[in-house]
Amino acid sequence: MRVAALYSGGKDSNLAALRVKSDGHDLACLITASPFRADSYMFHVPNVALARHQAECIGVPWVEVKVSGIKELEVLELAEALPGIAEAHRIDAIVTGAIASRYQKERVDEVCKRAGLLHLHPLWDQDEEVLIREMIGLGFEIYFTSVSAEGLGPEWLGRRLDHDALEDLLRLHSKHGINVSGEGGEYETFVCDMPLFKSRIRITSANKSWQRTSGYVQITGIELVKKR
Repeated sequence: MRVAALYSGGKDSNLAALRVKSDGHDLACLITASPFRADSYMFHVPNVALARHQAECIGVPWVEVKVSGIKELEVLELAEALPGIAEAHRIDAIVTGAIASRYQKERVDEVCKRAGLLHLHPLWDQDEEVLIREMIGLGFEIYFTSVSAEGLGPEWLGRRLDHDALEDLLRLHSKHGINVSGEGGEYETFVCDMPLFKSRIRITSANKSWQRTSGYVQITGIELVKKR
């Protein structure tokens, strides 16, 4: 089956793409919804434009869909774009990295139904700690690009999501109840390397911004490094 990944550049969309590829599906392209607003309710915002380079690392086409970032309207805007993308890339299904957000899953279910596509969600309802340990074990190179939750301070911006960071997240989950995988908007990530990448991304420059209780990293420079 030919599938397109609804792809933010973060850890979950990357693992979902890897899962469907490992299951024997043909990954036809990556689709990134790019919101005009920083407070999009549905879609990942930080550094989404760099998804084009992640698609280059995988070796598949990248399709950007500009959306308003306004709650519900942005979902309709994606729905309007999908049929044309499906026809152009001959796709049968959309794959997402949804784990626990019913809001996101139900809306993609509806969008896919309207476009006559299947919705594959290989990470759905799985243990979040187990999923992160899987990513780390597979050699995913993941960095925190946005944090917005109690216990996640400026020192988390640009930090690598490794075993030590996961243990800290588990402690914060016990203390403050944050979602370990960031499904509640606690944090967002950017993936510089994973098994599907033929080249890894090296970040050469970035700017950090912090206001009150949240912040983000704007990646301003990268280079692609061919993997051996």
